[in-house]
Amino acid sequence: MITLTKEDGPADLDGVTHLSIGASWDPTVGSSGGLMGKLRQKTGTDLDLIAIAMQGADPVRLAGLDSLDPLGNGSLVHSGDNQTGRGDGDDETVAVDFAKIPPNITAIVFIAAAYKKHSSFQKARNISFKVYDATGGSTQQVADIWPSLLSSDNACAVAKAMRAGGGWKLQVINEVGKIKQGDEQALMRFAVSK
Repeated sequence: MITLTKEDGPADLDGVTHLSIGASWDPTVGSSGGLMGKLRQKTGTDLDLIAIAMQGADPVRLAGLDSLDPLGNGSLVHSGDNQTGRGDGDDETVAVDFAKIPPNITAIVFIAAAYKKHSSFQKARNISFKVYDATGGSTQQVADIWPSLLSSDNACAVAKAMRAGGGWKLQVINEVGKIKQGDEQALMRFAVSK
């Protein structure tokens, strides 16, 4: 089993063949309270978990938004878009099967963003990103990453999986930043900077 924190640096994923990262959040009534706040909580908050497959310094595939299996072989699979944050457990997940990742993919950057217009981290509460070792069909949580509540940014680089010789390493990043909402190029530039 691996246990990950940002301070530990990259962790070897020796023996880890399947990894899953989940994002969870709860909608909030926001500062308006009253009827508008209750309506906002009912409609929820749309955050997006996105995995960006890198070939060297270039983003080449994206799992999330409207692309659930961008490599076409089940090696990088997104669970689908949760637009509200309601419900228990992870609202969106990305599953990785390292054995099936094509050899030209050198890294995978996991980003969470309030990507769509009028979405915001400030309209969500209890945001967390969990990393699971899903090897052998079991699911064991190895990290719980919480972004700062002090940020007015709308994106968080959660973690990065990198090829290391014949295996993989995983680095917890947990760094926030701002992207232009609805701008896929801005999302890609944010991933490249990590």
